[in-house]
Amino acid sequence: MPPATIHFLGTVPLFRSLQQTEVVAFSQLVRERSYPKGSVILFEDDPGDSLFVVRVGRVKVVLVSEDGREVILEILSVGDHFGELSLIDDQPRSAHVVAMEDSTLLVLRREDFRRRVEQNPAVAWALLVELSGRLRRADDKIGSLVLLDVPGRIARLILDTATEGGSESIEKPLTHQTIANVIGASRETVSRAIGEFVDAGWIATDHRRIRITDRAALDKRAQKRI
Repeated sequence: MPPATIHFLGTVPLFRSLQQTEVVAFSQLVRERSYPKGSVILFEDDPGDSLFVVRVGRVKVVLVSEDGREVILEILSVGDHFGELSLIDDQPRSAHVVAMEDSTLLVLRREDFRRRVEQNPAVAWALLVELSGRLRRADDKIGSLVLLDVPGRIARLILDTATEGGSESIEKPLTHQTIANVIGASRETVSRAIGEFVDAGWIATDHRRIRITDRAALDKRAQKRI
């Protein structure tokens, strides 16, 4: 396996606490797959037989209602992973995963992962830590959906997304429709709130890119309860 893959896996949260020899062992087990923008990587109820790590691009984890309405559960970018629950419970996939742009993923089969766990319990502990973090983030999201109004949810999403990227800007395009699908609102309501944030001087927008210009004010808006 190329050294670049070994280095990349060492930066992925699930693997970065492991010893270098263990990372090398995993690099020999993963397989690389490419998906064009808009393609479905996984369907809900597909067999859960692999873990996926995003190496290039972005993907969205979505639920689709009977009337075709899409709810985005999560947007994942480079270094993020999905499918880890299936490594434990052997259950089918709980949501669709779709490529938001041309993406490259590393795929690790469940059998290979379990073999490494049996040989090194530290791998299991790393997975538990990641699952704990994901549950905490899910709790925070549920709290935002329940306790915040729509502008508050948007403010929280902007702050969280910028923080994950390590800057005051969201460089990856985040359309109003995507934001609406994440927070459970209409695109029109999102567009109106974004316009109000711009007018207030809290953010600046340029070709779908968002830059935070007044973090304190935006954070205060994200704390406002219904």
